[in-house]
Amino acid sequence: MKIAVFGAGSIGVYIGTSLLAAGGDVLLVGRSRMRERIARHDVLLTDLQGRQMKVHGSQVPYEEDAAAIATADLILVTVKSADTPTAANAIAAHAKPSALVLSLQNGVGNVDVMRARLSDRTVLGGMVPFNVVQMTDGRLHRGTAGELMVEASPAIAPWHALFRAAHLPLMERDDFAAVQWGKLLLNLNNAVNALSGLPLKTELSQRAYRRCLALLIEEALKVLRAAGIRPAKVARVAPHLLPMLMRLPDAMFTRIAASMLRIDPEARSSMWEDLQAGRRTEVNHLNGAVVALAKQAGMDAPFNRRMVELVHAVESRGGEMQGPSLYRALKTGMENGGTATASN
Repeated sequence: MKIAVFGAGSIGVYIGTSLLAAGGDVLLVGRSRMRERIARHDVLLTDLQGRQMKVHGSQVPYEEDAAAIATADLILVTVKSADTPTAANAIAAHAKPSALVLSLQNGVGNVDVMRARLSDRTVLGGMVPFNVVQMTDGRLHRGTAGELMVEASPAIAPWHALFRAAHLPLMERDDFAAVQWGKLLLNLNNAVNALSGLPLKTELSQRAYRRCLALLIEEALKVLRAAGIRPAKVARVAPHLLPMLMRLPDAMFTRIAASMLRIDPEARSSMWEDLQAGRRTEVNHLNGAVVALAKQAGMDAPFNRRMVELVHAVESRGGEMQGPSLYRALKTGMENGGTATASN
C-alpha cells in the first residue's frame, strides 16, 4: 500500500520520512525548495525525547508534479489551509477513487472543503498536536509532544500498524469536530508566538504574552458557547480553565502548569517559521476562524480580529512585539478599531 504526502513542508516531511523509515512505501509531493533542502542536507529528524534518525536524500522519493499521487492508497494532506482547494482539485484530477484522503492540517474547515470537492471519496480529518521546525543545521526538529488524532473510521484500520511502527500512533476519535476546535484554541498561540519572535517555552514563560493568549482563548470560548460547540480537551488542561491559567503570575504558572512548559527549548510555532521565510501565514484560518464563527453567531470577536490584523501587518513590514506592547495593541484595537501596526 502506497502513501503520498501531499504538501511536503516541515510536518509533511517529518511524518512522511518517519513512515518511510518504518518500512512504508512513501512518496513526498511538494515544492522545489524542499527537494533542494533534502538533497543538500538529507533528512535528519530529531525530537524532544532525544531520538534521532537520518535518511539519505537519495532514499526519499520526491516529486513536484501532483500527478505522482495517482498510485497512492493513502493521501496525507499537509498543505497550508489556504491551499486546500488546490490540493482537493489535484486529488480529484489524479488520485484513484479508492484512495483514502486524510487531512493533517491546522484549522477547522479543511475537511469540509475537500469533501465538497471529493464527494465520491473517503475523506477523514486528522490532527497533529506537535510542531516541527526547520532548524538552521538542516534538521527537522519535533519540539512538542502529543499523538496524532484521526476521525474514527474503519477505513483507517489498515494503517495503524505502520503508524505505530513509525512512533506516530493514530488515536481515533468519534468527536472529531470538537477535537478540531480544542486544537484550534491551543493554536491561537501560534500568532502570539510568531509576533514575539521567541521560542515557545520562552514566550509561554512570560505572563505578558500569556495574558494576550488568555484574551484570545477567552473570547473564542464565548463564541463557541454561542455557537453551541463544546471543544474537546486535547491537552492536559480543560479548555475552560486555560484563560485563568494563562493569567497566573510567572512563578505560580511555572509550578502549576509545569507540563505545559515541558517543551523543547528549540520549539517554535509554524506561523513564526512562515514569517521568517516570508510565506503567508494561516492566521486567517486560526484566529480568523473565530472571527468567522462569531459573525455567524451574530457576534464580534475583536481580540482575534485584531490579532489577524497585527499578523498581516508583520507579514507586510516585518517586526516583533514585546508582550506588554502586544497586549496594549490587542486592547487598543478592540476599543478604537485602529489600524494594526507592529514595531521592532
